[in-house]
Amino acid sequence: MKQKKQVRLSDIAQRLNISTVTVSKALAEKEGVGEDLRIQIKKLAQEMGYKPVKTPSDLQGNTGNIGIVIPSRFFSPNFSFYWYLFNHLSTALLKQNYFCMMELLSEEDEKACTLPRVISEKKVDGVIFLGQTSSQYMDKINQVYYNFILMDFYTSNPDFDCVVNDDFFNSYRITSYLISQGHKKIRFVGNFEATTSIRDRFMGFQKAMYENGLAADFDKIIADRDQTGLLVKMQLPSKAEMPGAFVCNSDLTASKLIQQLNEEGYKVPEDVSVTGYDNFLSEEEKTVPLTTIGVEPQTLCSMAAELIINKITGRPYIKGRHLATGKIVVRDSVKRL
Repeated sequence: MKQKKQVRLSDIAQRLNISTVTVSKALAEKEGVGEDLRIQIKKLAQEMGYKPVKTPSDLQGNTGNIGIVIPSRFFSPNFSFYWYLFNHLSTALLKQNYFCMMELLSEEDEKACTLPRVISEKKVDGVIFLGQTSSQYMDKINQVYYNFILMDFYTSNPDFDCVVNDDFFNSYRITSYLISQGHKKIRFVGNFEATTSIRDRFMGFQKAMYENGLAADFDKIIADRDQTGLLVKMQLPSKAEMPGAFVCNSDLTASKLIQQLNEEGYKVPEDVSVTGYDNFLSEEEKTVPLTTIGVEPQTLCSMAAELIINKITGRPYIKGRHLATGKIVVRDSVKRL
């Protein structure tokens, strides 16, 4: 005999043309729902045979809130891009009637594998981890909590749902563009150990170089930050070893690199070409109009919002890794040889 399909909150919401959050609040006797509507929701739920779903952890809730947990090192003045992403996330979630609650994850709590308070105090229905946390930390979270996704990074665990930019292909494309402009001696700028996105960007750079018979040695990478992600002064090549172009892992790194090159007497792009990634710089960080990879934060954040909401409401969704594409934005920082 065919098993009867389990009724979900989203099924009730669809019948009444209201949000899942409203249904959840009504059934949980929470504030924010009118009494007449609450009675209507309860009656329909009973008629449809709705039974509350037991979640994998007693830490799940029905609050109408989504937690955004960001390691504090990614929320310094040097990483304003994550504030930019958070704002877009807030907008994308609000369109679906969810509110954001941000929590900064300290280095100490990450090392101790301490649960974020938004989870331990049951303040949210789900969590988006934004930035980059350690695999050990995410494995610990996964032992006690289910309703989370990763954004802008991933780990080796194939069961974690995540939304990331297509960093490998984007970096491959912009490196190929430099080569098409006649550049052959090119160096990558970024710490391979810092984030999964930087690792993928280097691998895309390496593929483009190898396909064109050009050297892309691992030991030639120029570090722009330490392993925790904090920016450091870059060690530039000597005059004899100076390449014709640099592929930087971010626009911020490209901006810092151009400043250092100027201090040492090099002009961009007359002497050296530079590319970035993100298409995001504050006004004070802008130097030469930068050729870069333009990513669409609205697209990335909409994908993340849809993924976490589908997950916490039990709607069907594609599990695993979700990729957002980008495009090359050509400006004045690359010279055609």
